[in-house]
Amino acid sequence: MIIGTIKQIWRYPVKSMSGEILADCTVGSLGIPGDRGWALRDEARREITNGKRIPALMQCAASYREQPTTEHIPSVEIILDDGTRLQSADPNINARLSEALGRSVTLWPREPASNRTHYRRNTAGARIVAPLTRLRSFRALLPKLSQFGSMNRSLREVFSREPDEPIPDISILPAEVLEFTSPLGTYFDACPIHLLTSASLEAMARLNSAAAWDVRRFRPNFFIETKAGIDGLVEAGWGGRTLRAGGVELKCEIPTARCGMTTDAQDGLPKDPSVLRTIVKDADQNLGVYASVVATGQVTVGDALELL
Repeated sequence: MIIGTIKQIWRYPVKSMSGEILADCTVGSLGIPGDRGWALRDEARREITNGKRIPALMQCAASYREQPTTEHIPSVEIILDDGTRLQSADPNINARLSEALGRSVTLWPREPASNRTHYRRNTAGARIVAPLTRLRSFRALLPKLSQFGSMNRSLREVFSREPDEPIPDISILPAEVLEFTSPLGTYFDACPIHLLTSASLEAMARLNSAAAWDVRRFRPNFFIETKAGIDGLVEAGWGGRTLRAGGVELKCEIPTARCGMTTDAQDGLPKDPSVLRTIVKDADQNLGVYASVVATGQVTVGDALELL
């Protein structure tokens, strides 16, 4: 069944910074080459960081100086919110980023999956509890355990939840992202590809017409223009289903649980906490879907998206 067409293709050279819009792309086993090819490490926390921890990252932009490939992550240019341009090859890049962001950070290209120390979360929970989440019996307890104590406080901070709001069910996340800041060998939150439909944004705009439901708030790789007559939060029902666009097949894995990054200011968009409040209340905390790559290939803007 044809759901719609690929309206926009996005690649984000540096995790949590504004991305690049593409006319076409290849999709490999790790998604679009160069997507989240770089990330910042918070030297005080001693772990890879993101816009949840440093909202000012959302007001920076990044682009590649040459086209990346699956094997090669080239240097990037970063534009700060004041228009200053920085090059990743600049020997003073870390000092200049630290000054701009107000904390000690270092810029890192994607590291091999074997460098587990680079990706490890630097918390007691990651060291002690997270390895247990690989056990199915323990993962089944997570929804209850996360309602109490330090785990609950930590999740409320990470996902920007109010005291009376629910928190996401972390038991559905890949086990390794509870122990590491991302799947090993990547800087993704959960999966290589993130999809969002125009039907979902239109549904949210009807619920909260005062907010700007701009696709940039939600950082998908593929933004899908749904066919006329398709309405509502359609991708919420795609779990386990396969999508085909161009020569690529994607398996929808888990819904995209939303956090405070959706509310943060970025170029042309003001800070707006009502965006997240509406998603939590009226969209079961989720907007969009994460997917893995089943078949690699080429995707072009205008390609039909088929639900298999």
